[in-house]
Formats: sequence, structure tokens, C-alpha cells
Amino acid sequence: MNLRMTPLALALLLPLPTLAESRPARPATPAAETTPESVSRLETVTVTARHGAEQAKEVPFGISVIDGETLESGRLQSLESALKNTPSVDLSSFGSTVNSNIRIRGIGPLFQVGNDDSSVGLNIDGVSLSSAHASLATLDVERLEVLKGPQGTLFGRNSSAGALNVVTRKPTRHTEGYLRGEVGGQGQHLQEAALGGELSEQLSGRIAIRNSGADHWIKIAESGKPYSKLKDLAFRSSLLWDLSPATAALFTAEYQHAKGLSSLMGVGFDGARPSDRIDVEPGFTDDNKRVIERYSAEISHDLAGSRLISVTSLVRTDNELINVNNRDVLRAAYGIDGTLLQHEWDDERVWSQDLRWQSLPDADLFWVAGVNYYQSERGADRREGFTGQPLAPRLSHDFETDSHALYGEITYPLGERLKITGGLRHTWDRKTYKGDYGTGQALDRRRLSDDYSTGRIALSYALTPATNLYTALARGYKSAGFSDDADSRDASAPYHAAITRSAEVGFKSELEQANLLINGALFHTKVDDEHLLAYDVLTRTSQTTNADVRSRGAELEGRWQPLGNLEVALSVSYIDAIITKDVYGVNGGDVDAGNRLADIPRWSGNLSLSHRQPLASLGDWSLNTYVNYRSVGKRPNDQQNHLDLGSYGKLDLRVGLGIGGAEIYLWGDNLLNDHYELYTYYYGPSLSIGAPSRGRSAGAGIQWHF
Repeated sequence: MNLRMTPLALALLLPLPTLAESRPARPATPAAETTPESVSRLETVTVTARHGAEQAKEVPFGISVIDGETLESGRLQSLESALKNTPSVDLSSFGSTVNSNIRIRGIGPLFQVGNDDSSVGLNIDGVSLSSAHASLATLDVERLEVLKGPQGTLFGRNSSAGALNVVTRKPTRHTEGYLRGEVGGQGQHLQEAALGGELSEQLSGRIAIRNSGADHWIKIAESGKPYSKLKDLAFRSSLLWDLSPATAALFTAEYQHAKGLSSLMGVGFDGARPSDRIDVEPGFTDDNKRVIERYSAEISHDLAGSRLISVTSLVRTDNELINVNNRDVLRAAYGIDGTLLQHEWDDERVWSQDLRWQSLPDADLFWVAGVNYYQSERGADRREGFTGQPLAPRLSHDFETDSHALYGEITYPLGERLKITGGLRHTWDRKTYKGDYGTGQALDRRRLSDDYSTGRIALSYALTPATNLYTALARGYKSAGFSDDADSRDASAPYHAAITRSAEVGFKSELEQANLLINGALFHTKVDDEHLLAYDVLTRTSQTTNADVRSRGAELEGRWQPLGNLEVALSVSYIDAIITKDVYGVNGGDVDAGNRLADIPRWSGNLSLSHRQPLASLGDWSLNTYVNYRSVGKRPNDQQNHLDLGSYGKLDLRVGLGIGGAEIYLWGDNLLNDHYELYTYYYGPSLSIGAPSRGRSAGAGIQWHF
């Protein structure tokens, strides 16, 4: 292993000699109660990473968990912002509606070939969505589980790099809820509320809504006004019907409508970072939208010693986007003085049905078996042209996917301390494609069929009642497909399937006497034929191909409560991710073996401190402080390694005065005012385009939990 990993590898092993016992979870206490007895213990982490409730330390693969309190304290108002604080997770986005590119432990698309990329599975309450929707709001979320390594066994949809398991808050039998409001600089505002409780002897419900917005941080060069007004409305309602002591049904409807998003194209000359001023005409992006609807029904029935669960869902998305090319780019790169508009329409309808039979929570033997059906119909249309001139022909792409799968996983004890886990899934995929390139020729029709197996095998060993060791091998598979950007029959040729093989060893500890939760892992992953969309910025043509990659590294994360009112959370990761085989004839330049993978820093880390100080002189009031610092190392901008995006540190702060369930607080975001790069395209030695992040901002808020 690379010697540069040695310090972190040693750190991973330090806690192993520690002997301690497991301890019970701490019951929730009101915000104002700060006695040592009520706050001196960290809670045991419970997850549903394998479709059933179990302690995180019993799961034989890496998991990072972000609970609802952390999402609230850190003002992590989207999945995207939460993932950026997660070890070994890297996310790039160009600012538009459906192009979030997620990689876990360095693995994911080398450049997203389509909005249906499933390298990282996204499940919300058991319903599968495209991970391109990582900008979804974290509205009324109980926790976010980040599952690392191939997860195709139980989460399906390939999930070759990992999966995101989002668990929202469910209806309860008692009345509860919250109100929250925020205002801040740069037009930032938020209004949010949730209410749930008993409706009858058998029915309980919950409803949550959020309205938020801000001025875009990118400015129009001529006027200095915001590029657009960002608006986001999210809503969810759920109804829980307890039909009998053994049978329950949960019905959920969710809606989110975001406006004002657009791909961002700032200019950087002679190696400078992209500017936050762009030379465009105003108004073109005002009607850009992303609409997501989710409807689901989950029915569960307990048998003697087991449980049957059915999850039926419909997800609909509708996205419309106009990208406005910066006139500075057109002048410098193409010698054109004008405004180029790129109009994109994307819509999708997904039906899914999952039926599984599984063990009950806390059973001595964990097992689950199921059958899954997934059907998607998606359209992706493109059209572009200069203002004042006729638009180019509309490129129309229609995709259909039908997928059937059988799966199962079991954890079997081989003794008092040793357990073996085995999981297997077999999937049958059928994909069809129709392309109309506006040439008047017959439709381009293509079809793909594939069947494949994914799975994992793992061993776990209880070193002490508080510490588990594990090792796991997994196989992932990402099926072949068609590009969203094909403009000819040649360009629509399907790319190959990608095969992932991963190995990891790690430990998970919950140390009662030290009041410490700590996890660590070493990992090694190889991918044959990872998907790559290559783009030539000068000819403005794209090409879909494949490349072999390898990623290895280490991660360490922990939570420590040295005092009853102070909690420290620390995570650090090291990733060495490279191309392992030359790829020639690629748009934008050859990709050489040994090149680092784009957007993957070698080192990254996150540190947060949470403190609650009773104010005896003010009665029951307390001073609540939360501070978070994220550090990200430099990383290449593309697979050709033309440029390095600079390292950066982001500091966020939240300070509030609370009493009971009420709190008034001040917040500051990116206090160091580091305008780090979200992405950068290389146009040549003296020209690049990209986008900086939002700089420093601050505001105030008030909330009440009841």
C-alpha cells in the first residue's frame, strides 16, 4: 500500500485494543435539560441499511449516518450539502436541475453519460430515484445513511459505488411538529413547518412543507444583478393506517418544485479562477424548473417470526432548462459575438414494485429475500441556437427500461463472536432507445438486453461487546446504455457495462466508558469499463466511451462526547483514484493511464463541534453553538488532468438562545469567504470556464419544536 496512507492506516488501528461494553440508547430529552444524567451518553446508531432496523456496528460494510439534528444544526438543506460533509463522498454539480455527479470512495461515472446513471443508488423511504436529484431538499428527514461499496444486492438499480438511504419522519400517535423561519443576506429566506399526530384510533398523519429562496450568487456583468432568483417549494404528506396489531399501511405523497437553476459558465483567463460575473442577457433562465413527484404505498404484515413488506411507487420528474452561454466565452473561444441558448427538456415516469420477506428486528438470525420490478420511460430533448437566428433542429431521445430482479441476503452466526454474511441478486434488464436528430431521416432505434448477478460476502467478528471487526468482498455491475447527448447514429452507439470488484476491512466501535463512537476502513476497488462522457469544448461535440479505473484508500470517522454538553465529530479520508488503462481518441484529448480521477481529492476531512451551555442567570435558557469546518484538497478538473482545482476550507457557524422547544439563532455560512471552484472546463492554456461557489453569507432564524 502507498506509504502516504500509513499515518491514517495506523490511526484506524488505535482503538482496537480498547475494551468496553455496549450501552443502551439514551432517550430523547428536551433542549433545555442539560443535567449530566440526561446528556452524558451518545446514542447507539440504528440504521435500516439492509431493509430492517439494526445497530450500525452490526452491518458488515462502511456506513456514514447523518441524523436529523445534524441536518438542522448544520443547515444542510439539501442532500447535496449534506453529502459534501461526508467522508469519502465527492459531489460535483454545474448548477442546473439534474446533473449532480456523486462518487463514493472515488467510484462513480467519470463524467455523467445520462440522467439515469445508477452508480450511486438513491432511495427515499424504499423508493428508488436517480442520484442526479441530489439537490432534493432534506425536508423533515429523520436521517441520511450513506452506504459505501457496491450495494446492488438489496438496493438494486446497479448501485455499484454505494447507495443513499433517506429516511423521512413518519406519523406518530402523539401530536408533534415544528415551525422554522430564516432570513439572510443575498435574498436568502426559508419558511418550514411540520405537524403530525393521531387522527383516529387507527389513523395517524404527518405533513411537512418548506418554501425557500435566494438571489443567485453569480452576477450579470453589465448590471451587477443576480443571474436569477432561486426558488424551491417542497411538500410531503403521509398517512399511517394501523389495520391490526400485525398489519400497517403507509401512504406518502411528495412534491418539489425548484426554479431559477442553470448551468453556470464563468470565465477564467490565464489560469485564474472562474469569475462570478458573466456576460449574458437577463431573463432567459427565469422559467427554468425541476419538478419531482413521488407517490408510494408501503404495506407490512407480521407473521410468526417474520415480516412481509410491499412497496409500490410512482415517481414523475419534469425538468426544463435554458443554459445561456457566457458571451465572454463565445468571443474568446470561437470569435463569436452573440448569445447562445441551449434548451433542454427532460421528463421521466418510473413505476416500481418491491415485495420482500424478512426477519423481524432484533432476531438472532438476519435474513431478507425479495423480488423487484422497475419500469422507466424517459425523454431527453435538446435544441440550441443564437438569439436572433433560427434554432438548430431539435434532438429528441426516448429511453425505456424494464428491469426484474430476485435478491436475498443472510447473516449467519458461526459461533458466539463470528458471523458470515452472504448476499446475491440476479437482474434482467431490457433497454430501448429512439433518437430523432432533426435530419428528416428515419428514427434511430436500438435495443439492449442483459442479465447479471451482483452480491457480497462478509465476515464480522465481535472483538469485544463494543467493537466489531469486518471484512467484505463485493461485486457491482452497472449495465450498458445510451447517451443523453447523441446527435447522430454513430454517437448513439451503446457504451459497455461496467463491472466493479471491491474489498474492504474495517472496524466499528461504540465505547461506553469513553463516550465514543468510532469507525474506520481500508478499501480497494477496481472498475472495468467505467462510463465516461468526453466533451470537446472547441467543437462542442460529446462522445461516450469506457475506461478502467482503480481506487484505494482509508477513512476514519468518530463522535466523542467528552462533556455532557459538548460533542465533537471528526472524519478524514484518503483516496488514491486513477485511470489504469490508456484511452485514445477521446474528445478533448487522450486519457493516460496513471491520470487521477477528476474531482477526487486525495485528502479531505470534516470537523464539527456542538455545545449547549445552560445560562443559570437567565433561568431555563441555554446558549447553543454549532460550528463545522470542511477541508478539501486539490483535485484534477477532468480525466485528462489539464488543471487542478484548488484546495479549500469552508467554515460554518450557528449560535442560538434556546428555552424549551424554542430557539432564536444567528448563522454564518462560508465565513472564510473562500470562493472555491464547483467545476472547471479546460479550453486552452489561457482560457477555462467554470463556476465559483457562493461566498460568505449570514442571517438569523427562529424555530419552535412542540
